[in-house]
Amino acid sequence: MTEPQADYGLWSLVIINSAVFIIFAFSFFKPQTKRDWRSFGAFSAFLIALFTEMYGFPLTIYLLSGWLQSAYPNINWLAHESGHLLEMIFGWENNPHFGPFHLLSFLLLGIGFLLLSAAWPALHQAQKEGRLAVAGLYARIRHPQYVGFVAILTGFLVQWPTLLTIAMYPVLLFMYWRLSLSEEKAAEAAFGEEYRRYAERTPRFIPRFGDPLPSSGGPRN
Repeated sequence: MTEPQADYGLWSLVIINSAVFIIFAFSFFKPQTKRDWRSFGAFSAFLIALFTEMYGFPLTIYLLSGWLQSAYPNINWLAHESGHLLEMIFGWENNPHFGPFHLLSFLLLGIGFLLLSAAWPALHQAQKEGRLAVAGLYARIRHPQYVGFVAILTGFLVQWPTLLTIAMYPVLLFMYWRLSLSEEKAAEAAFGEEYRRYAERTPRFIPRFGDPLPSSGGPRN
């Protein structure tokens, strides 16, 4: 059986991958308030935990090694590619990077980063002008950036599930939900009836694509 040092213990890759994805997300999200930094900090912690197991130390593999080796004796669980647990467990025999769960993860990651990048200009412009953000993605959902973060987290979880990230995932979902409620209270306090009308017609997280967008010619409310 391959020694863990051959495929793990690559701490430079842990640092590089964590930094790349955190900086990439930061370039889109650009946290400003304490709420922004809390949400971004939790997101960053998830990524660090993920890449630590992906390249550093396979804690999940070690903790589950007895069951995994018994249930799937023909798999070298200390090989790096075996960390794609869903492909391994469901019997994907080809390169796991082309497996269905890995491809699904890429789709979710792409959607997540697209939401972050597309939401920022409308939010930034509204903040500069001291008005409510209702243009672009904000015309469809009230919290596109949180939806983007959740899509990214889900994508990584599908690609490389670990016990720690599985435990963190519902905590992060709950935190983002609480942050969204806090932001809505602040927006209602700042914009009053304008925000209440916006909230009535705009879903919090799941868009209604059949509804017409508000006209761009009148006031944005």
